[in-house]
Amino acid sequence: MRIITKRRLLDYAKQHPNAAASLSALFAVASAARWQSIADVRKVLPHADLAGVRSSKTVTIFNIAGNHHRLITAIHYNTCCIFILKILTHADYSKDRWKNDL
Repeated sequence: MRIITKRRLLDYAKQHPNAAASLSALFAVASAARWQSIADVRKVLPHADLAGVRSSKTVTIFNIAGNHHRLITAIHYNTCCIFILKILTHADYSKDRWKNDL
């Protein structure tokens, strides 16, 4: 899968060093993958969750660094692209305001 954009992961990792190793590991796994569905994602990353957002789209959410952070993505299986939409601390994620932004 192609990650768009890795820069967001790197920038977040600089601000939140405790997330760096998990983001790097997820990047490595996702870059090597050729997922066709959420079922394929969950075979490797079983805690991946789906959520609906204000735009009526569905996003895929990954737990990062022992659930201290959340990575919110849009996975386009047909083009093998993962779009990084947001990376949040668990506290910010729990406020649910992010759903209105997407």
